[in-house]
Amino acid sequence: MEKEEGKERALPAFKPGDTVTVYTKIREGEKERVQPFQGVVIQERGAGISRTFTVRRIAGRYGVERIYPLHSPNIVRVKVTRKGKVRRAKLFYLRGRTGKKAKVKEGER
Repeated sequence: MEKEEGKERALPAFKPGDTVTVYTKIREGEKERVQPFQGVVIQERGAGISRTFTVRRIAGRYGVERIYPLHSPNIVRVKVTRKGKVRRAKLFYLRGRTGKKAKVKEGER
C-alpha cells in the first residue's frame, strides 16, 4: 500500500476522448510560470494517488504526448474544453492518424 501524503484534489470529471487544457507550473531558475497544454485524453491508468492520464496533441507535423499524475502539485488546473464520444477506454489508434482522421466526435455525457 502506498502512503497517501496530502489529500486528493477535486478536478473536473473527464474521460478518454475529451479535449482538455492542462495548466502546469514550470520552474525556470527562480521564476515560475504557468504553461497550458491542450489535447485529447487518450488514456487513464492507475488508481488512488498514483493515477495518471495521457494527453496527446499534434504540434506541427508531430504528435506530442504528455503523461500527467492526476494529483501532482504542479498541475494548477484542468479545464475540459470539449466532450468526446468514444467507445473504448484506450485511444491508441489516434497515434496512427493525422488531420481530420485524428478528430474525435463530439458527444454529450
